[in-house]
Amino acid sequence: MDRAPGLSVRLKLALSYAAFLMVGSGLLLGVVWVFLLRGSSVSIFVPAPSNLLRAFDPTNFGPIIFGPAAVGLVTFLLVFGLLGGWFLAGRMIAPLTHITHVTRMVAEGSLSHRIGLRGRHDEFRELADAFDAMLARIEAHVAGQQRFAANASHELRTPLAITQTLLDVARNDPNRDAGELVERLHDVNARAIDLTEALLVLSRADQRAFAKAPVDLSLIAEEATEALLLLAERHGVAMETSCDEAPCVGSHTLLLQMATNLVHNAIVHSGPEGATVWVTTSVGLGHVLLVVENTGEELSPLSVSTLVEPFQRGTGRIQTKHAGVGLGLAIVKSITEAHDGTLILASRPSGGLRVEIQFPAA
Repeated sequence: MDRAPGLSVRLKLALSYAAFLMVGSGLLLGVVWVFLLRGSSVSIFVPAPSNLLRAFDPTNFGPIIFGPAAVGLVTFLLVFGLLGGWFLAGRMIAPLTHITHVTRMVAEGSLSHRIGLRGRHDEFRELADAFDAMLARIEAHVAGQQRFAANASHELRTPLAITQTLLDVARNDPNRDAGELVERLHDVNARAIDLTEALLVLSRADQRAFAKAPVDLSLIAEEATEALLLLAERHGVAMETSCDEAPCVGSHTLLLQMATNLVHNAIVHSGPEGATVWVTTSVGLGHVLLVVENTGEELSPLSVSTLVEPFQRGTGRIQTKHAGVGLGLAIVKSITEAHDGTLILASRPSGGLRVEIQFPAA
């Protein structure tokens, strides 16, 4: 980036040190004259500009005998202040030079570089550590976005490829049953629409592009549960709710989407008929709590840790119908983080999954 010409920070610091030294020396000489030499017969005379040549004349030892000494002292202090200030300023801004070098490398696209500044914990060390932490978060975010974009491209390509295949078959076989073709195209198109809408919700949550207002998490949980009662009946899943008032602040739409995804995920992955889903809300010390649990197969800690990744459904957990698009818990995680909440997933000892979400209380 081009910038206007000007003095460097190092030169400014050097000049500041020299000026401070000159002012301090002048004040010191003034104090010495006032308190020590004013009543004595010794006189210190600094020549005027017109008498500078006379001041440096070694044969002139008249009333300006102390002139050359004073001028020599001032000149020495000035040179000493400039050289010492230049050296000290260079030592002081050396960490800043290193930080600037790493920043330029990062600006060129190399997010893996870190400053790694060593030494005492001064202001420069705090700046470097904060910058390294920011780079680590950015690198992780970029890697996640790249991974998500690759997965989303793959998932979106699948319904488009199926649609293309069905259309090619219909074109090559005009006598094929059109009703079956239309039904399959409808299912594929519905899946593509669901996937696109899920991606939009996820993007909206990641960008925090929403307004916040006071909401009751218990009412949201009950609304999501009631909306999915028919789905639970179809799967033979019993729903048990215990929702205490849980006031918080957030987007009603996104929080409802989060609760719906949790309950939907619990229903479709709750195992065989006779399974149960529990939905509870409560208030803790400074936070509100939403817990959704379901019965099912035992899950390993490794499997649980990957469930919040986009398009990760867990081996053996996906069903043929109402399985979603693999973004349910990823959306839950993004909405939770967008509301400054905490998401905790854990396998139940008797099988199934327990999802706990904490939000700051209103």
